[in-house]
Amino acid sequence: MHNSEKEKIELEHQAAKLFMRCYERNTGKHIRHIWHNDPIRPDVSCMLEGERLDLEIAHLYGSEEEAMEILGRDLTPITRNVLRALKEEPADERLLRSLNKILENKSSKQYDSKRVWLVIRNTHPAWSQADIKALEHLITIPVPHAFEKVWILGDIEGKSGIVRLYP
Repeated sequence: MHNSEKEKIELEHQAAKLFMRCYERNTGKHIRHIWHNDPIRPDVSCMLEGERLDLEIAHLYGSEEEAMEILGRDLTPITRNVLRALKEEPADERLLRSLNKILENKSSKQYDSKRVWLVIRNTHPAWSQADIKALEHLITIPVPHAFEKVWILGDIEGKSGIVRLYP
C-alpha cells in the first residue's frame, strides 16, 4: 500500500471517529467499532445501536492546491500563485462551490450497502460551522443519491460538532 493510500485511510478513520463522537454526544445513541472497507463499499463501517451502518467519508479542502497546503505538502511556486489567487475570491462562494462539487461527485456513486451516510469533514481553516449553516439553503444535494443522511463536521477537529445537511 502506498503512503498516499495509508494517509487517505487514516484521514477517513479520523473523520469517522470524530463524527461518531459528535453523533453519540448529540443523540445519546451508541455508535462503535469502525473498520475499513473495500472500494465497492463505503469507506468505513460501524455499528449504530447494534446495526451496521456504512459511512462514506469526504474531506472539504476547497481545492487541490488548498488540500496540499492543509496537508503540509511542499508547494511549488505555481501552487503558491494559485493559493494567492484563491484568497482573493469570496470565501462563502468558494465554500458553496466546493461543497456542492463534493455532493455532486458523491451522489453519482453506487454502493453495495443497505445503509449509507455521507460524512463530510470540513478541513478548511477559513470556513466554520456557522459559515456552512449560513449557506445551508443554497447547498444542492443531487437526486438520486445513495445516502440515507448527509452530515458535515464543522471543523477539522470536530470541536464545533456536526450539521445534518440531509434530510
